[in-house]
Amino acid sequence: MIRKGIILAGGSGTRLHPMTQATSKQLLPVYDKPMVYYPLSTLLLAGIREVLIISTPADLPQFQRLFHDGAHLGIRISYAEQPSPDGLAQAFLIGEQWIGGEACALALGDNLIHGDHLSTLLRAAASRPEGATVFAYQVRDPERYGVVSFDADGKAIDIVEKPKEPVSPWAVTGLYFYDHRVTELAHRVTPSWRGELEITDLNQMYLREGTLQVERLGRGTAWLDAGTPDSLLQAATFVQTIQSRQGNLVGCPEEVAFRMGYIDAAACTTDADQAAEHPRGAAHHPAEIRRPARVLLGDLERRQARRPWLPRAFRAGQP
Repeated sequence: MIRKGIILAGGSGTRLHPMTQATSKQLLPVYDKPMVYYPLSTLLLAGIREVLIISTPADLPQFQRLFHDGAHLGIRISYAEQPSPDGLAQAFLIGEQWIGGEACALALGDNLIHGDHLSTLLRAAASRPEGATVFAYQVRDPERYGVVSFDADGKAIDIVEKPKEPVSPWAVTGLYFYDHRVTELAHRVTPSWRGELEITDLNQMYLREGTLQVERLGRGTAWLDAGTPDSLLQAATFVQTIQSRQGNLVGCPEEVAFRMGYIDAAACTTDADQAAEHPRGAAHHPAEIRRPARVLLGDLERRQARRPWLPRAFRAGQP
């Protein structure tokens, strides 16, 4: 069972300048939460309780102020610096000592995954004793991503990084699960023509030996990469729509930690009380988590109605 996970939150975020000249891309808001909350919630859903956040020397203190040691979530959070962005596979070299020869997952700090039965898929991936698991999602612009192709039986046969002419619409998402050999194999990855240690090359090593499992995410799942102004807005709109229409929180680590049994009702209540002036505070109170969605949404609407200074677009339940 994979118990460790890395969140890669480095890079310069040039596609989001000038916003990222002031703060880390992964700390920008996606509706009502910092972007990094979403991949953290995904790792927690997979049963992971030890997390390493990798970021730039300038931005790392901001993540430490946000999460501290993770005790309030019932997990342990450590931190490591990425002096320069040299590819996704670099994360396993930076975190080698922390990984300690164990199996490890990797989540990109600007990715949001949400859908039915997602926790079941994640826990299955974390439970595989050998090999690697990645997730593929059908997109309109696969040339922007690592692209996986399948044979007639649905078995993955090739992965190509940002191909000019994709042979498949299936993009590899920013979530990866690897066995205990990951750091050993990461050392074998050589820089690409872009000068980066490509995660695709690491995945190809597992693919060639027949131990790469590719899970295709269906229509009931949404995968969003919030790395551009347009995709950042789309992600925020998606989260706002789900939360306002269904009354269900998206990417709330406090709620996930409570549901997973990492923290008790008292700890969750403390978090909710500290966020009492924010709709999320009411929503992740233990009593609220257990209530029907329609009742919770009504409470959110009443709470927002008491705050008339907010723009109309930010009031719960309204477009």
